[in-house]
Formats: sequence, C-alpha cells, structure tokens
Amino acid sequence: MAYYDNNYGQRRFLGNAPAATRNIIIINIVVFAATWLGERLLNSDVMGRIFALYPIQSHYFHWWQFITYMYMHGGFWHILFNMYTLYIFGCVVENIIGTKKFITFYTICGVGAAALHLLVQSLTNDFAPTVGASGSIYGVLIAFAILFPESRLTLLFPPVTLSAKWMVIIFAVIELTTGITGAAANVAHFAHLGGMLIGWLLIIYWKGKGTLFDKQRWI
Repeated sequence: MAYYDNNYGQRRFLGNAPAATRNIIIINIVVFAATWLGERLLNSDVMGRIFALYPIQSHYFHWWQFITYMYMHGGFWHILFNMYTLYIFGCVVENIIGTKKFITFYTICGVGAAALHLLVQSLTNDFAPTVGASGSIYGVLIAFAILFPESRLTLLFPPVTLSAKWMVIIFAVIELTTGITGAAANVAHFAHLGGMLIGWLLIIYWKGKGTLFDKQRWI
C-alpha cells in the first residue's frame, strides 16, 4: 500500500518484529494455508462457512466471526498486501504504544469495522460474507498518522509522496466515495472506514487520558 521513511521506520525482519505484529502475521498465514488446503485437497469451504463474517440474518452467522474474519483472506494478493502493510506500520505503532495495548487496539478496530460493515449490509440487503484484516489495518494506519503526522509516505502506485496525515485523509475520502457510489463492490469499504473511525477514537481517547504510552509494555 505504501512505504514510509522516518527515524522510527527502519526495515526489520519478521523475527525481529514486536510480538503482537509478528504473531498476528503468523496466524494469518497459518489460517490462509489451512483454508487453501481445505479448498484444494478436501474441496471444502468449511473454514469460510465457520470463520468468515456473515450477515446477522444468515444462518451461517456466529458471534465469534467478529474476531475470526480478520484472520482470513480471499486470495494470495489480498493477504500479501494486508500483511505487508501491517508489517510496515504495525511494528512502529506497537513499539510506541506497547504490545498489550496494540493487541487491544487491533482487535477493537477489527470488531468496529465488522459492526459498521454489517450495519451497511443490513441497509443495502447485501448478504455476501466478508474476510480480511483491512479494517484493523486501516486503524493501524490512522494510529501511525496521529503519532507521526508529518512522516513522509510514498505510495507504490502512483509514486506520490505525502505526509501521513494527508495520506490517511485521502484514503478515507476514497473509501467513503467508493463505498457510497458502489465502485469496487467486492471491497468492504465501510469496514475500512469503521476501522479508521474506531482507531481514531481509541487513540484520541488514550491520549486524552494520558494512557497512550503504556508504562508496562510487553516487549
């Protein structure tokens, strides 16, 4: 999705990434591999039927899907871009706010993304299941932008360089526009917006309470 360049954004191997970011990526890869093997070897979509996020009206819906959907992906490029973005920005955010708080942040952003997406689905009579970590990752992106608003980010396509705060504003406008117009209908635009909204609210709340930087971090 984007590169970044600042004093906190040194490239690192996955083994040196902070615990939550590293383990979230590993879990996503394992779940993706299990889903792929089930579809190819057993000709079964049982993983999708149990763990993807289904509309509440569907008989496939279960409460745990609010969590499990964010660890599933629809294809190789889907998981690659999501995990690459999480690796780039998650390492930085987790190192700043601490592992415990990052896990809480990532999970709540994903649940908030799911809630807004299901609400929009119920209003538009869309009954397609949803998978992907994008809601949580958009929350991580906005957290990065709040922490380092003037950090310079360069998009891969097109190669445009902007400050982090303007980059996430542009992302939000694009997601809102495409969500309202129905462009790229197979993308959960309002889940992305939900993750960004919840991420923004959480960071602002923690900053206001003076608890954003956890003194008892898990390193």
